[in-house]
Amino acid sequence: MEEKGILYLVATPIGNLGDMTERAIKTLEEVDLIAAEDTRNSIKLLNHFGIKTPMSSYHEYNKYDKADYLVSEMLNGKNVALITDAGTPAISDPGEVLVQKCHENGISVTSLPGCCALISALILSGLPTRRFCFEAFLSSDKKDRKEILDELKSETRTIIMYEAPHHLKKTLKDLYETLGDRNITICRELTKKFEDIRPTTLKKSVTFYEENEPRGEYVLVIEGEKREKLVLKDQEKWTDIPIEAHLETYLKDGIDKKEAMRKVAADRGLSRRDVYQALL
Repeated sequence: MEEKGILYLVATPIGNLGDMTERAIKTLEEVDLIAAEDTRNSIKLLNHFGIKTPMSSYHEYNKYDKADYLVSEMLNGKNVALITDAGTPAISDPGEVLVQKCHENGISVTSLPGCCALISALILSGLPTRRFCFEAFLSSDKKDRKEILDELKSETRTIIMYEAPHHLKKTLKDLYETLGDRNITICRELTKKFEDIRPTTLKKSVTFYEENEPRGEYVLVIEGEKREKLVLKDQEKWTDIPIEAHLETYLKDGIDKKEAMRKVAADRGLSRRDVYQALL
């Protein structure tokens, strides 16, 4: 039985060709086939480094059928490299489908690390990096977009998202109206000649881009909600409910009175003694 091939996830530069690694070049030269998001774009990269390996298009609109084809090639012993237009494949692109199908078919998958716009933006932002979440591009569907933005209101981690220039003004306005004024670092044209890192606020950024037309590709790094504010919001929702009624909601669930009083105190930001005195 023929040995299965391997899928190589190869990161490519996001703007500066000097960021291409030796290992990435060698791998792209040695594999049997390169699956590329846009072959017209990727041929420029391959020509620059003198890579002659044949390419096959793999994108959002053929990701299922083409993934099946690529898997069949690897099952027959061929090695395949997956590249995206820029950065690390399988992040906010159809590569995740191919990776999943490889795992289902027992095909080895390995990664050649390199450029990743979201990580570059995060470490440049000056915002907390220990905990963060990635939203890619906000949905253009009005309902989905609103639901996602509403979820982000209580997100305490640093938020990272991508945006195209023609949608930037609307996205910043939606973020400001939903999240309120927060710190944001707007990263434009990362690693390129006109790279611009702009720490600001959502309110100021809305005003800035009303006067300056967005150009280039953007990564937005947004401050998460402060935990203290969330606690205060949770406490405020109980202020209009008498403590007796509040306690009763827990007693009805079968919770004993001592534990119920502890929960009431925690909900309202009070001590158990305060709750006991109020019930008296």
